[in-house]
Amino acid sequence: MNAHVKHSGTTVMVVDDVPTNRYAMGAVLRRAGHDVVPVASAGEALSELDIRLRAGALPDVALVDIGLPDMSGFELCRRVKSRPSTAALPVVHFSATAVDAKDRCRGLDVGADGYLTVPAEPREIQAIVQAAVRRARRRTAAEALAHRLTLLAEAIVTVQTARCLSELADAAAAGAARLTGTPAVVFVIGPDGEAHHGTSRSRLALSDAAPHQAAARLITRIAGRRGGVHGTVVPAVLWPTGHFRPGVQEDAHLLLASAQEGRAWVCIATPADAPRRHAAPPVARLAQATALAAEPLLMYQAEREVALTLQHSFLPQPHRLPELPGVDLVVRYVPASRQAEIGGDFYAALRTRDGVLTAVGDVVGHSLDAATVMVEIRHALRAYSVEQSDPRALAERLDRMLTHYHPEVTATVCLVLADPGSGQVRIANAGHIPPVLVRDAGGAEYVPVDGPLLGLALDRPEPTELVLEPGDRLLMVTDGLIETRGVDLATSMEQLRAAAVGAPGGLDALCDTLLACFGHDREDDIAMLALRLG
Repeated sequence: MNAHVKHSGTTVMVVDDVPTNRYAMGAVLRRAGHDVVPVASAGEALSELDIRLRAGALPDVALVDIGLPDMSGFELCRRVKSRPSTAALPVVHFSATAVDAKDRCRGLDVGADGYLTVPAEPREIQAIVQAAVRRARRRTAAEALAHRLTLLAEAIVTVQTARCLSELADAAAAGAARLTGTPAVVFVIGPDGEAHHGTSRSRLALSDAAPHQAAARLITRIAGRRGGVHGTVVPAVLWPTGHFRPGVQEDAHLLLASAQEGRAWVCIATPADAPRRHAAPPVARLAQATALAAEPLLMYQAEREVALTLQHSFLPQPHRLPELPGVDLVVRYVPASRQAEIGGDFYAALRTRDGVLTAVGDVVGHSLDAATVMVEIRHALRAYSVEQSDPRALAERLDRMLTHYHPEVTATVCLVLADPGSGQVRIANAGHIPPVLVRDAGGAEYVPVDGPLLGLALDRPEPTELVLEPGDRLLMVTDGLIETRGVDLATSMEQLRAAAVGAPGGLDALCDTLLACFGHDREDDIAMLALRLG
């Protein structure tokens, strides 16, 4: 058995127990330019295939005699074809005695690719070997293409479902790595030059932002104003070290794509020394799909920045809250951690002729429209409260305003009117989480107050009245603090109440404790307001 694997030309394994036959067949094949691996039995053939499989160099075709001593050529073919690692190896049977149609049919039944009657003319032997090799290579190429197209389709689906630009870049990098079999880095560069990058490597490798910033600047210069898809190679001296492999300086192959000329660019970067003849077209398609997917995300990011600017500019900052004699007040506002979300959450604290009016609310939906309606509701509340401070009346006027100007929008709000002198509190609720009353004497409970959402034009119940004792704290929150997908809201509300019971004294401590318990990685904005009568 020959354990030394050669790699010159087409390799043919000849399996025959008769030495003179092996020699004659081998001589014909060598004269035709093939490398020959002669073996004397089926067992020896299987062992040789195992050796060559580990070395990554299977023969291109096997010529197998039917009458082998340890098992028939039919059985050897069946075993070769039944193993996934060797199933693609073409097998051609030959025989000087088993030449009937039933023998040929039996060979085809076990998976053989051809049948040769010997003795045969050298040209016939050569033609059959070449035909078997061609069919196998075409089949292998077709399977490889199908595999690449499957990987491409999966990558494009993942790219198209990305919720933000960083997630998009990561998805494209993972897809490119699977297509090329190499590390990949993807950059999404917006029209303002802001770059988002993703990698097929561990996130631990991205702690240093400087190499990515340098690469993004280089890509921007290379891209220029050209549209479409084009590729280029960047020498290692210009490409940041360690981008693909830690500590390694190497040339980079860049594929750049733009959905609209000059608006935004996607760059898929892989090591330039990697074979890419077959992978280049699918990677180019992936780059195009990523560029198309980036367009709406870039537009949404711009919309979100406008919405956040609106939210932050129209919500009073904690250090600029109005002076409210007799009332201690603390507010918190935390934007959604997930970039794909824009909330319509708001809070307000106003001085009226009948006491202090506080409100926490949320416009249903996540968009620039929701943020805009939030601003309108908050300003309407300020205007209405000049003449009217009763929570129920205010809720009714806000409801009429919303149904008149925004009939397709609904919102929730909780309104609290507190008299610092008497401790009397009136609360109206429009579909919002009720306030939590944290008693100074111990314990916490939700105030029993409810009512329909704003925007439904429904009758509203009378406000709930209670008295705040000195030291009692009233907490108002939006559902972004506790709402978790797959968890019943009643369960989350009970968890909030229990956490409020265990919170330290003081308004700041109460809010900070609850944010520490519930405020991580939330999908919606969080607004909180806590008050205590002084």
